[in-house]
Amino acid sequence: MAIPLDYETLRLIWWTLLGVLLIGFALTDGYDLGVASLMPFIGKTDEERRMAINAVAPHWEGHQVWFILGGGAIFAAWPFVYAVSFSGFYPAMFLVLAALILRPVSFKYRSKHADPAWRARWDWALFTGGFVPALVFGVAVGNVLQGLPFRLDSDLRTFYEGTLLGLFSPFALVAGLLSVAMVVMHGAGFLAVKIEEGPVLDRARRIGSVAALIVILLFALGGVWVAIGQMGFRLEGVIDPNGPSNPHYLQTVATPGAWMDNYGTHPWMLLAPILGFAGPLIALVGIRTRSHVLNLIGTSLATVGIIATVGLSMFPFILPSAIDPQSSLTVWNASSSHLTLWIMLLVTLVFLPIVLTYTAWALKVMFGRVTIEQVRTNPDFY
Repeated sequence: MAIPLDYETLRLIWWTLLGVLLIGFALTDGYDLGVASLMPFIGKTDEERRMAINAVAPHWEGHQVWFILGGGAIFAAWPFVYAVSFSGFYPAMFLVLAALILRPVSFKYRSKHADPAWRARWDWALFTGGFVPALVFGVAVGNVLQGLPFRLDSDLRTFYEGTLLGLFSPFALVAGLLSVAMVVMHGAGFLAVKIEEGPVLDRARRIGSVAALIVILLFALGGVWVAIGQMGFRLEGVIDPNGPSNPHYLQTVATPGAWMDNYGTHPWMLLAPILGFAGPLIALVGIRTRSHVLNLIGTSLATVGIIATVGLSMFPFILPSAIDPQSSLTVWNASSSHLTLWIMLLVTLVFLPIVLTYTAWALKVMFGRVTIEQVRTNPDFY
């Protein structure tokens, strides 16, 4: 079968698509996680909390498509990455899945009983379903930047030598808290365009302001830590972007500060961290001027910029190894075959526009602010 795109190009396309899927998940389900994390703090009464719940209730299930697509893309396009990450992060992923399962259960069971204590417990369950995944996702990214404790033997068998508690290093916790602050800011920005003016929106704006400042602080702290800390990896020797997928064919060395190399080689990549800092500032301007659309635009740009910064800083690495740099997985040595990537691309060109169209259509159909009066009178609301 003649493939019109060379192996290098297809690898780059799928690296980009993986980033798009991760950003899509963060932009859509990110505000769901953020609103859930805000739940116990922005609503003083049951009706106020129900207003926040029903701002995201019509959308959260559809947003899980991005989560599933991201996992599927890793499995099919980057099998080595899937094998290492899903085995190494298994306890953490189980924790995330348990929290994500708790969210729909909380949506359904909260409204089954009018007792205030019953509903308060489910509100905290919703908080757990938002806070825990956001924290663990960020911790996972922090560990990827530091390098994971895995190695591959001569038969390319994976040996992971880390523990669940070992994932929560100081730098990883900074990344986790940055992730939480980012989704809280994004969730507050979404509520700004989705619920009526009033005390709930005022509380969301105040918390969103604090979250935006924390995002700026933690993003700057993480950047300095990456630049001067003991982390970073670099490829050496001759690199064949069209070579076979075998980690042992590339020479990798651990080099502190190497994650900053790409910005000197490709200055256009600086756009990503610039967006990471500019986004929260734009959100703050939107909050202060009560321009709710500008607020949401700012939180969205921040999300794109922060995630893109991680990907561009690490390129071409996807999953470096802290204990055996030679086992590190990159764009050039960890992908599926040339033919597999091509077939997957054709399928993606058909189905990704459908997902984007459905997401846009659902937002359009559900457009409009949720009000206290709707919560009181609509029997279909949670």
